[in-house]
Amino acid sequence: MTTAPDITAPAMAAAPGQSQTPTVLRLKLSPHGVSIDHPDPERGEALMLNALGVADRDAMDGILRQLVKASVNGGRADKVNLAFMISMVKSIRPRDSVEAMLVAQMVSVHVMAMRCAKHLAHANDLAQHDSAARALGRLARTFPAQLEALSRYRSQSEPVITVQNVSVADGGNAIVGNVTQHANVIVSDQPPASTALSAPKPARARRRRNSADAKRDAQA
Repeated sequence: MTTAPDITAPAMAAAPGQSQTPTVLRLKLSPHGVSIDHPDPERGEALMLNALGVADRDAMDGILRQLVKASVNGGRADKVNLAFMISMVKSIRPRDSVEAMLVAQMVSVHVMAMRCAKHLAHANDLAQHDSAARALGRLARTFPAQLEALSRYRSQSEPVITVQNVSVADGGNAIVGNVTQHANVIVSDQPPASTALSAPKPARARRRRNSADAKRDAQA
């Protein structure tokens, strides 16, 4: 397994007469395979590794080859589709290999859904219309499910903060027990209890009044 180059170091300044390093990541397609279109191959590889959220060259090559195959239109890889897919992956910013695979599926599903929408718009008969509509419906339902899965996975990796000794101002409600904050949600392990003193029960108050009245009657 080949490790990723270091991308934390600042890029070298371009020499006079040379253009600055482009920030847009693109792929170069050839009969021999796919390569990163960047004037500095090592720097381009580091940027692509960071954009995909993977840790080594093998994972990067696998994700890129899968995206190339998913971009195929008319029997050949589509450069426009591929550039769009790479841009979308980069904007979602996968943080590890699991997210990289899920995000690659998401952008591929979107491209296929738009392709089905095109077929639906150009359907010549009822059979083509129904086939494209069914495929578009399935893909349209798949995408939000993938988005929800990505959100759940990311929320599980967020740090959990436990807060104790919570102080409450007058008129507020205290939370008894440990409080866990996770994904911007605070959950208590016990129900909230009011900080104000609980008022005496009506029956107890009546018994006290009756006892006082009885003492006054006896003294009279």
